[in-house]
Amino acid sequence: MSLIGIISFLGTIIIFLLSKKVYQKMNWIILSPLLICPLIIIVVLLVTHTSYSDYNSGATWLSNLLGPATVAFAVPIYKNFALLKKHAIAIGASLVTGSAVAIVSSFLFAMWIGLSNEMINSLVPRSITTPIAMDISEIIGGEPTMTAVFVIVTGLTGSIVGPFVIKSIRIRTSAAKGLLLGMGAHGCGTSKAFEIGELEGTYSSLAMIVAALISIVLSDTFFPVLQHYLIG
Repeated sequence: MSLIGIISFLGTIIIFLLSKKVYQKMNWIILSPLLICPLIIIVVLLVTHTSYSDYNSGATWLSNLLGPATVAFAVPIYKNFALLKKHAIAIGASLVTGSAVAIVSSFLFAMWIGLSNEMINSLVPRSITTPIAMDISEIIGGEPTMTAVFVIVTGLTGSIVGPFVIKSIRIRTSAAKGLLLGMGAHGCGTSKAFEIGELEGTYSSLAMIVAALISIVLSDTFFPVLQHYLIG
């Protein structure tokens, strides 16, 4: 690894830890590390005139940890398997509905603002975790890099808006809170759900993983039919 790669790798970790410490102390949603850390990195790259490719030569190692991090969410699911099994039908129905709505709403919004077919295909998988979303994007003819951007924006927005939605409509149960954050904001939402409680985080983890699997199926079956009838 080059010197700039080492600096970008260590620098990203340090920036994240510092922003996390500030967030824990202030507890303002706008200071969330998921929002502040990328902004600081962008400013640093602009000020130092460092290209993204140079920065990513080291930071890519952190991106590669997304897969193992997603798999690690299976641990709290295993610990609460009996409770999840008890509500399996309700959970399954809500996640199938959520995944279908995410695909349809993304597709219709993209058509409404006049995006190209490639950009539409890049936007459609935005509501699932990044590694799987990028694979789906490539399969259906999108641009995986743009899909990653859409996923991140969706996750950040959902993790900020989600708690306000929970509070405003007075969602009480751990299941509903967790499923909302996991389905609506995947990894970012799951991180937020664990801040609320372990059970909320468990439901969110399940939502993120199962929604990704459902989206793989829908993207290969339901989405092509939708695309055929609405675009031709």
